[in-house]
Amino acid sequence: MRYLYTLAMFLVTPLLVLRLLARGVRSRPYHHRWPERFGLFDAPGFSGSLWVHAVSVGEVNAAEPMIKALRRDYPNAPLVITTVTPTGTARVHQLFGDSVFHVYLPYDLPFAVRGFLKRIRPRLALIVETEIWPNLYFACRRRGIPLMIVNARLSERSLRGYKPMRGLARSALRCVRLIAAQSRTDAARYRLLGADPERITVTGNMKFDMPIPEGAVAEGAAMRNHWGPRRPVWMAASTHEGEELAVLEAHLQVLKRLPDALLLLAPRHPERFRIVEHAVRSLGFTCATRSNDEVPSPSHQVFVIDAMGQLIPFFAATEVAFVGGSLVPIGGHNVLEPAALSVPVVVGPHTFNFEEITHSLIQQGGAERVTGADRLGPDVLKLLFDTSKRARMGQAAQQVFERERGAVQRIMQLIDTMLQE
Repeated sequence: MRYLYTLAMFLVTPLLVLRLLARGVRSRPYHHRWPERFGLFDAPGFSGSLWVHAVSVGEVNAAEPMIKALRRDYPNAPLVITTVTPTGTARVHQLFGDSVFHVYLPYDLPFAVRGFLKRIRPRLALIVETEIWPNLYFACRRRGIPLMIVNARLSERSLRGYKPMRGLARSALRCVRLIAAQSRTDAARYRLLGADPERITVTGNMKFDMPIPEGAVAEGAAMRNHWGPRRPVWMAASTHEGEELAVLEAHLQVLKRLPDALLLLAPRHPERFRIVEHAVRSLGFTCATRSNDEVPSPSHQVFVIDAMGQLIPFFAATEVAFVGGSLVPIGGHNVLEPAALSVPVVVGPHTFNFEEITHSLIQQGGAERVTGADRLGPDVLKLLFDTSKRARMGQAAQQVFERERGAVQRIMQLIDTMLQE
C-alpha cells in the first residue's frame, strides 16, 4: 500500500504545483522558495538539530512555548522549524527571527524527504498536532531519528478521512516513538487509527501555556481610550469565506440598538484581507484598516485587522469575541486567546478541531454557542447589554485557561528523557 501511496503522490505532484500557482495569484509568497518543497535548499551546515514541524499559524502559535523551552534548555542545539504555508512562515519569522532555521516541509516524496533529512540532520523530530506523512515517518525510522507527535489531536472527521488508508496510517504511526495527546479523546482516536497504546500519553494542550505578550493589555487599554472607553466593542476573529457576511449582518443588528458600536474583524488568511475590506465598504460601513489607520477612530463602525499575529491586543480591548471557522464547517479556531484575557467567547456550531476546549469553556460558563448565523447578532447584543454576565463569563473563561496549563512542562520532560536515551 505504501508503494501505491508513493505512486499516487508522484501522480498528484503536478496538481500540487498548479495549486501553488493558483494560490500565488492571491498571495504572492506562495510563488517563493519552491525548491524547498522538493527538499532542495542550501544545507545549513549543522548536525544534531532539534526539528519542529508546525503546519501553519495555529500550530506555530501552539508550539511557541515549547520552542522557547527548547531554546532555553538546549541552547547549543540548532533548532529547525518547518511549515507548509507562507502565513506560518511569516509567524515563525515574527516570533523567532534568525534564531531558528526555517525551511518548508517537502512533499512526501521519497527523494524530497531524503534530501530534506540529509540537509538538516535532526537528532529529534517533533511533529505538532496532526501530520501523518508515511514516507517521512518511514525515513525517520530508517535513519534512527526519534519521532514524537506533540500536542497530538485527531478529530472525528480526520479519523474518518484516514479510513481508506488506515493500514498505511497504522504502519506510519508504528514509526513514532511517542504520541503526546491533547486529551483522552484524542488518545483514543489515535489508538483506533492503529497507534501502539503503550506509546500514547495524555499531556494536555500546549495552547494553554501560550504567553500573553508583554504590554498587550496596556496596548488594548490605550486603544479603548482612543476610540472611546464606553463604546461597545465586539470582535470576529479568524473568519473564513462565508462568515464575514454573517458577521456584518450581525453588526447591522447591533448598530440598530447600539449606534456607536464597533466591530473588529480579523480574516484568517492574508490573501482575503482586501476582499473583506472591499465587502465592508460596499455594504456602506465606515471602515478603517490596521495597515492604513493603525487603530480605529470614534467614527469608524468596522475595523479590519489586516495583519498577522496581532490579535492579542485587540482581544484585550474587546468585550465579546466571536471565534471564526465555526459558522462554516472548518472546525473552529483557538478560543484560548480571548479566554486568557477574560473575554467572553462566542462560537458557531462547527468546533470539531477544538471540541474538548470549547466544550469545557461552554460547560464552565466562559463561552456560548450560537446555533447558526441568524443567531449571532441577537446573542452578541445580549452580551453587550449584560455587563454582569460578561464579567462572569470572562472570569470563568480565564479560570479554565489557568486550570489547564502545564502541558509544555510535561512534554519537555518526555523530550528530555528521549534525548537522554
